[in-house]
Amino acid sequence: MGLDFTVVPDYASFLGIGVLWTTVLTIASAVLAFFTGIAFALIVLYAPRPVTYPVRFFVWLFMGTPLLLQLYLIYFGLSQIGIFVPALVAGIIGLGLHFGVYNADVIRAGIAAVDPGQHEAARSLGLGRLQSLRYIVVPQAIRNVTPPLGNNLIALLKESALVSVLGVAELVHAAQLAISETYRPFEFYIAAALLYYALNLVLEYGLQLVERKVEAAR
Repeated sequence: MGLDFTVVPDYASFLGIGVLWTTVLTIASAVLAFFTGIAFALIVLYAPRPVTYPVRFFVWLFMGTPLLLQLYLIYFGLSQIGIFVPALVAGIIGLGLHFGVYNADVIRAGIAAVDPGQHEAARSLGLGRLQSLRYIVVPQAIRNVTPPLGNNLIALLKESALVSVLGVAELVHAAQLAISETYRPFEFYIAAALLYYALNLVLEYGLQLVERKVEAAR
């Protein structure tokens, strides 16, 4: 039958909605992953052992299991025990927690790399332990690990395609809807790939601007 990309513009609204929800999903999941990463890193480094053990187990569990399985457990598994989570929320939670544990590992290394003298200087200025972490140590650690955090964010954007299995109308799901009406999988999957690539370029450009500002602020 050959290829016919002229069918793609007719479904531009489908793909546009997919891009919109992919963007929403990525931003919301990235925010959750960022703050989850900070919280987990601080707990692992500074909390009492009875608190760190459950967090360490959670990190080990999420690093050792596939993201797709985690999404299934959150969306389908929780419903079996009476906890019904909307598909979009399940996707955000799944992506946020999955990449949160990877961010935690990166941020933990960043905190450990901060000069111990920074802690002592903060305490000498009258700051408590939590204040020194909040205002002195953690901001420095985040600046030091901006590139690997950015890499995790790019990976999150790509992995957001897995949320299509939950029925969220993100980009891959939108392409599948168009395919179901046109029977043109190659054309629409290529279109989706190009749109993902465009989103990736925009994200990389934004991360480069952030890294430049971080370098200038040092």
